[in-house]
Amino acid sequence: MDWIMNNMPIISLVIGVALLLFLNMKVKLNSVLALIISAILVGLLNGMQLTAIIDTIKAGLGSTLGSLALIIGFGAVLGKLMVDSGAAQRIASTLLNKFGVKNVQWALIIVGAIFGISVFYEVAFIILAPLVISIAIEAKVPYMKLGITMVAATTLSHSLFPPQPGPTALVEAYGADMGMVYMLGIVVFIPAVIAAGIILPRLMKDLDRPVPPLLEKPKEFTDDEMPAFATSVIIPLIPAIMISAATIINMFINEGTFLHDLINFLGSAETSLLLAVLIATYVFGLRRGRTMNEVMDSFSGAIKGIAMIIFIVGAGGAFKEIILDSGVGDYIAGMMENTVVSPLIMAWFITALIRIATGTGVVSAITAAGIVGPLITTFDVSPVLMVLATAAGSNTITHVNDASFWLFKEYFNLSIKDTFKTW
Repeated sequence: MDWIMNNMPIISLVIGVALLLFLNMKVKLNSVLALIISAILVGLLNGMQLTAIIDTIKAGLGSTLGSLALIIGFGAVLGKLMVDSGAAQRIASTLLNKFGVKNVQWALIIVGAIFGISVFYEVAFIILAPLVISIAIEAKVPYMKLGITMVAATTLSHSLFPPQPGPTALVEAYGADMGMVYMLGIVVFIPAVIAAGIILPRLMKDLDRPVPPLLEKPKEFTDDEMPAFATSVIIPLIPAIMISAATIINMFINEGTFLHDLINFLGSAETSLLLAVLIATYVFGLRRGRTMNEVMDSFSGAIKGIAMIIFIVGAGGAFKEIILDSGVGDYIAGMMENTVVSPLIMAWFITALIRIATGTGVVSAITAAGIVGPLITTFDVSPVLMVLATAAGSNTITHVNDASFWLFKEYFNLSIKDTFKTW
């Protein structure tokens, strides 16, 4: 009994995560409900008072959404404006035309990376998949060779770079510098996408499949209807450019000055995304002949589409706060004090396990952040590297519990066996 009481923090965490997985996978309960119920159980097992549990859940949900809701919402709006204006189609078609058939995989990496940062994965997939198939037919190559490349680039950039929900939540959870996450994230992205997107398709055999029926085709824009290529690329990358620039400029200016305040105001995720959305509203909307009401319909549609993800992120923040307030995080940090296992490996491994079990990248990332967050101070490890290790773990193997698995399978008209071999 003494052993159980002494180790209750870790026991409660195991039980809490097991309940989360059971509710999510077996009962098919929505992740928001599963996270909140699991958080309450962890608090109860650690002897927290009932009112304290509720206060902690509210504090965790409120603090998480207070810093992330605007970023996630603006990111979704920016992506929707790109799709509805034809800017997304312009980026894809121009790069693929410029690179030609021989180097089409490299073009798909660039396109996939841009779309992965600026729009949600499902949106990027629906836009790019028909393009991939049409190029493959023209080039007389198996479309799966190009499909794997496109998916590798899109999922990697979606998992690694803000303003996507997972990495944005991790930046907040670990207190990392977002500009450095962009810069070091490129170092992670390049070898990973070459391995998964260029080398892997060349090693895989028997990728010939009949051309699948296109389940959903996005609107086809004429050349005159689409914005210019440079405009289409620069506007969605405004936040990344401003945030990275602020990080670099901060190295050369003193804190506490007006210039320092101005640079960090403009270089914040919220301000840079707001500016990008305002510019996109005009350039991708009003200047293309759309009315303000039509543009605001795109705005509303984007927010509706992201509402559930925002709630999941908030519930994940509540679960994380319970872990911290109940002492579970400190207990794990204490266990790790005399271990030789790197917290970076721990972060990746725990996130990967939760992602494999739940199929949800955002849930796995923010849950793991609550578990391994205290290790940052214990081991004096870089918060930026912890963000990238956790983000990489959230992009690991997924299977039938992941909606994207089925999107990939059904769109490319594959069997379950072939989906496992490729996805």
